Amino acid sequence: MKKRLIATLALLIVTQSYALAGKDFDMLEKINKPDDVKVLNVSQMEELASEIRQGILNHSNTIGGHVGPDLGIVEATIALHYVFNSPKDKIVYDVSHQIYPHKMLTGRKEGFIGKIDPKITGYSNPAESEHDFFVVGHTSTSLSLTTGMAKARDLNGEKYNVIALIGDGSLSGGEALEGLSNGAVLGSNYIIIVNDNDMSIAPTNGGLFKNLAELRATKGKAENNLFKAMGYDYLYVEEGNDVEKLIEAFKSVKDCKKPTVVHIHTQKGKGYKPAEENKEFYHWMLPGFLDAEAVAAPQPETYTSLTTDYLLEKKKSCKNLLAVSPATPGATGFTPEFREKMGKNYVDVDIAEQHAVGFVSGAAKNGAKPVLAVLSSFIQRSYDQLSQDLALNNAPTTILVYWGAISGMDMTHLGVFDIPLISNIPNIVYLAPTTKEEYLAMLDWSVEQYKYPVAIRVPFGDVVSTGKKDTTDYSKINTFKMTNKGEKVAIIGAGNFYQLAEDVQKEIKAKLGIDATLINPVYLSGVDKDMLEGLKKDHKVVITLEDGVLDGGFGEKVARFYGASDMKVLNYGATKEFTDRVPTEELYKRFRLTKEQITEDVSEIID
Repeated sequence: MKKRLIATLALLIVTQSYALAGKDFDMLEKINKPDDVKVLNVSQMEELASEIRQGILNHSNTIGGHVGPDLGIVEATIALHYVFNSPKDKIVYDVSHQIYPHKMLTGRKEGFIGKIDPKITGYSNPAESEHDFFVVGHTSTSLSLTTGMAKARDLNGEKYNVIALIGDGSLSGGEALEGLSNGAVLGSNYIIIVNDNDMSIAPTNGGLFKNLAELRATKGKAENNLFKAMGYDYLYVEEGNDVEKLIEAFKSVKDCKKPTVVHIHTQKGKGYKPAEENKEFYHWMLPGFLDAEAVAAPQPETYTSLTTDYLLEKKKSCKNLLAVSPATPGATGFTPEFREKMGKNYVDVDIAEQHAVGFVSGAAKNGAKPVLAVLSSFIQRSYDQLSQDLALNNAPTTILVYWGAISGMDMTHLGVFDIPLISNIPNIVYLAPTTKEEYLAMLDWSVEQYKYPVAIRVPFGDVVSTGKKDTTDYSKINTFKMTNKGEKVAIIGAGNFYQLAEDVQKEIKAKLGIDATLINPVYLSGVDKDMLEGLKKDHKVVITLEDGVLDGGFGEKVARFYGASDMKVLNYGATKEFTDRVPTEELYKRFRLTKEQITEDVSEIID
C-alpha cells in the first residue's frame, strides 16, 4: 500500500520530547489548576505568559499543532482564569484553535512541556478535564453552544458566568451569526469575547470585517457598531496582549446582567517573530517546523500542486474560471502566490461552507465555471446546500474534496463521511480518481461540462502516475473500468484504495492461485449495472474497497445490486464510529484492510 501523508493532517501520536534550548518552565510547573493563577501578581503572570508560549512551540514542534492562534491568546487566557471561576463559570473556546493556554492552566501542561503526553489532544475535550464542556473542532459553534448553556442556567435558576471566546475569522460562519443574533436577546448574563487579530486562517474578506476594522481604528468608539446594533453592551480593549488591561476589562463585565461583547485586539503569533510576520503560514505547523532548513526544503509534486498548476493554466483560456475557498486556502494549496496570480478569478468566502456551496451554485447557473476546494471534514457542514442549492438546481460546479481517507485524525476532523454524504444526493456525480492522469482528466472534464454538479475526491497520499494520458470519456456516467479480466473473484478498489486492490489481487494470486478481476469503479455515486451483471457468469465473490465509512457508502451500492443473487459480496472500509487519533495502520488491521486479511476472508468463501 502506498505511503500515506497522515502527517499533513493529524496531530501525530508520538511520545518524543523536544527541549527548547536553555528554557525551563519554573512558573508553569507551579500551575496545576486555575486557582493557582489567582495568587500571581502581574509580573509573575507575564513570566507565565512567556513560558506558555514556549510550551506552545514545544508542543507544536513535537507533534504539530496550531501555533499562531494560540500564541496570540495567552494573556487573555491568563486573565480569564484570574477573573472567572472555572469550571463553575463556563468558558467555551470556539474551534479550539486557541485552547492550548487554557489546557496548560487547567492541569494538562504535560501535553506541552517536557516529554509530550499524546493523550492530551489539541481540541476541547470533556473527557480530559472538567474545564472543557464540549468536544469542539469545527468553527463558529461556540455562540450557539453558549447561548444554549446560558438559557439552561436561567431555567434552572442558577448564577454563574457563561463566556464564549471566538476569533474574528470564526464570526463569518453562518452558525456564529445565528448564535450572535439569538444571544443578544437572552436578557441575562452572557459574555462574548471577540478575539480580533485581523486574521482568519488566511486574510479575512467579508463586509463584517470592515466594521471590525472601523472599531479597531476608533478604539471601539465608531458609531457604526455591529454588536451594539444587535443589542449587546460593548467594551473594547486595544491592548489585547496586556494582561493587566485584560483583567480590568474582564472584572468590569463579570456577573453582568445582560449580553455583553468584549472586543479585544490581539496579535496573532505574538512572541514568535516568524509567526508574527507570516500569520497565514504559521497558523498550523507540522512537527519540526523550528528547523528552518526543513521548512524551506523543496516539496515534491502533490495533488494540491497539480490542482493549482491546472487552474493557473486553465485560466489563460477560460476567463470565467473561478477558484473558491471557504477560508482554508493553505490546506488545498491555494497559497498567497497562487491567489495573486488568479486575481479576480479567486474568491475566499471566509469560514462559510454553506455559503460557499450556494455561491458556486449561483455562479455556475449564471455562466461562470467555479471550482470549490474544501476538506472532507468540512463539506459535511453544507449538506442542505449540496442538496437544495446545488443538486436540485443541477448547477454545473466542480467541488474538490480533499483529505477524504481513513486516518489517525482527531475525532473532530475525520475524513471518512464524505462518500455517503455526497454520493447519495441525486444529480451529483462523485468521481474517485486513482492516478495523476485520471485526476487531471476528470478535473478538466468537470470544468468544461455543463450538465452535472461534479465532486471529485482528490487522491490522498503520494502522487501515482501511469505516464500515459487518460482519454476516458467521463460523460458516460457510471461506467467502470475493468483493468484486469480474471475469474472467481472480482476486486473493486475505489479511489485511494485502488492500489490496495492491486496488492490484494497479487496476494490472492500468490496464495490462492486465482487470477482475480480488478476494477476501478471511477464513480462513487452509482454502479455499472452491465459490468456487475456480467460478473455473475464466472465469479463467486465481489470485494469492494473504499477509503471511508461503509454505512451508506459505495460498497453498499454494489451489495444491494447483488442482494437477490447468489453472489457473495465483501465490503471493506471503516466502521461507523468516531475514532480519535488511532494510528492508521491500527485502523487498517481493525477494519481488516490488509491484503493478508482480505485474502484470508476470500479463502474461507472459496474453499
